[in-house]
Amino acid sequence: MTRAAVFDVDGTLTDTNHLHVTAWWEAFRQAGHDVPMHAVHRAVGLGSEDLIARLLGEDRDKEQDDAISAAHKTLYGTYFDRLPAFRDAGRLLKTLAGDGWTVVLATSAGGGELSALLRAIDADDAITATASADDVEEGKPAPEPVRHALELAGAPAEASVFVGDTVWDMKAGTRAGVTCVGLLCGGIPGADLTEAGAAVLYDDPADLLAHLDRSPLGKAAGAGAGG
Repeated sequence: MTRAAVFDVDGTLTDTNHLHVTAWWEAFRQAGHDVPMHAVHRAVGLGSEDLIARLLGEDRDKEQDDAISAAHKTLYGTYFDRLPAFRDAGRLLKTLAGDGWTVVLATSAGGGELSALLRAIDADDAITATASADDVEEGKPAPEPVRHALELAGAPAEASVFVGDTVWDMKAGTRAGVTCVGLLCGGIPGADLTEAGAAVLYDDPADLLAHLDRSPLGKAAGAGAGG
């Protein structure tokens, strides 16, 4: 039975959450909105439209949405040549692929941003496919992004694991019926991740790799992948 190891990217494999926070904060500021960075941080991981709606409310001037999103994209793009991967992120993916897992990335990134993230991770040979939020009608916390990743992998939910760093990741994975592993490196409190559905928590990719055999992604997890 095919087993899928599905990974979120920003904040999970790459140390980019706070770069997104800064870019969104500046994009909102340019549009005349004073949005606290801590609030932006809590919303990172949502799609652009949902993030803007969460932070500005449904009664906002929605005609500003495209300009705010475009400003974020432009500002974040200034970091493309130096996006940092977390320690052992690439090694983790390569180890899982070597252990027989089908590794799939689930990210809203595309184009130049995705290319920059993949360069940072440096594990192209281990990655079978990338599921984009653009390919589904609803982004996280809806289950569609994770289900799409499973379809690309050809793996059933009960034999798969989703690794992420946000509440939205854990909710999406739980709703898709997969075992969820939460990483703390994105800056979200562990209690919040557990409440949202994380079965187990690790500090970062290096910590998960160091304890891989006892994790839901360990060899002993077998076809069920949920030990």
